[in-house]
Amino acid sequence: MNTPLRKVGIAMMVMMAMLLANSTYVQVVKADDYRTDGRNTRVLYDEYSRERGKITSDDAGQVLAGVKPTDSLYNYRRTYLNGPMYAPVTGYYSVIYGAGGLEGAYDEFLNGSDSRLLVRRLSDMITGRDPRGGNVRLTVKPAVQETAYKMMTDRGYKGAVVALDPKTGDILAMVSTPSYDPGKLASHDTEKQQAAWKAYNDDSDNPMLNRAIRETYPPGSTFKILMTAAALENGATADTEVTNAPEVTLPGTSTTLENFNGQVCPGTTLKDALAYSCNTAYSVLAAELGAEKLREIAADFGVGMDGLTVPMSVVPSDLGEMESDAALYQSGIGQRDVRMTPLQVALLASTVANDGVAMKPRLVKQLLAPDLSEIEEFSPEELTGDAAMSAANAEVLTDMMIASEGNTQGGGKDPALKIASKTGTAEHGTDPKATPPHAWYTAFAPHDDPRIAVAVIVESGGDHGLAATGGKVAAEIGRATIAAALGGG
Repeated sequence: MNTPLRKVGIAMMVMMAMLLANSTYVQVVKADDYRTDGRNTRVLYDEYSRERGKITSDDAGQVLAGVKPTDSLYNYRRTYLNGPMYAPVTGYYSVIYGAGGLEGAYDEFLNGSDSRLLVRRLSDMITGRDPRGGNVRLTVKPAVQETAYKMMTDRGYKGAVVALDPKTGDILAMVSTPSYDPGKLASHDTEKQQAAWKAYNDDSDNPMLNRAIRETYPPGSTFKILMTAAALENGATADTEVTNAPEVTLPGTSTTLENFNGQVCPGTTLKDALAYSCNTAYSVLAAELGAEKLREIAADFGVGMDGLTVPMSVVPSDLGEMESDAALYQSGIGQRDVRMTPLQVALLASTVANDGVAMKPRLVKQLLAPDLSEIEEFSPEELTGDAAMSAANAEVLTDMMIASEGNTQGGGKDPALKIASKTGTAEHGTDPKATPPHAWYTAFAPHDDPRIAVAVIVESGGDHGLAATGGKVAAEIGRATIAAALGGG
């Protein structure tokens, strides 16, 4: 072979090798990226040619997210029952913007491409049946979700409500207001989708933010549940003497911290301090316990846990630095740098209700095949593996929270509900004294056999301004949610 032909042959071999390498890269390395790229219309047509699986509630399988046949290029359109009410639970599914929330977390199962549905897909190919996605059954109770949502929206409140089953971790309700309508994002009309997406994202109230799990707030006096647990676990009792002074000076400063309205607390025991929410008692107690002990017990309640999903990811709560006694004084009443999600505050009450053991919150109960046969069922799990407090101390704290509920204002009080609770009124903003506080309420019931734990936050006191308190603003919403769960709403 002469030299020119040999050079041509080598060049051809190099080009063939490059072509094979590029094909391998595209079909193997980048395959998933191209397949999931929102601009890949072939994949979209294929996905929308299959009937997407349903998202259903726990009670009687009420369909929260279904499908509707269409005459467009996309054969099916996602539909939502009471879209804004359940949006924090379902998320959204859009031709342009993909999937978010639960729709995103279980997208492959819902669209039928999940490996757990492989046998079903092969069967569909052989029998000629139309392929369908799997169904996701949730833990949500519609009566509880609807009551909480209505209580918040009827009053025009911004905030969140989370309700849990203390014994299993099941999320019975997850409300975030204001909300959005995922049905508008499911439209096959491009202009309508884009207009809805722009409106939601331009809204200063951020309706697409799931405040229940993706926003953190100062917990205020609801944090005293954790503080009391820490004290009891370190040798205190309900009768331990604490200060009832109307104010205390932060160590190393001239700044004072006072009780609500600068009042002297009506009692001098730890039980009195929780029942009357005495800030001075808990400030001093925090410094006596120290940052290390507080962090240890907080971790057993799930505070600071990374990677928690429900299955949507949960923003970790945080105690802040607590670098000095002055910082501990403020942290002890749920202020300064302490931040918690409404889900975490619900976990405080839920853990006490469950004899001191925190259960992992879960939104999904079962995965079902298109024919409703069971693919997978999720069992309750402990959150951290270590009890946050002993059952005996949980019982003591329950009695203290019952006393707290007896002193709590607000509507919806019903002795038959047997509620144990704690309120919170949390300062925030650059000028806290001139900014309406957040109003909190967290509780569980019945206190002798708990079936629900709830947390409510109303941002900036709702319509009560600077006079807002957890009892005045949030308690009625929490009690109504509890009543709905127990069959009284």
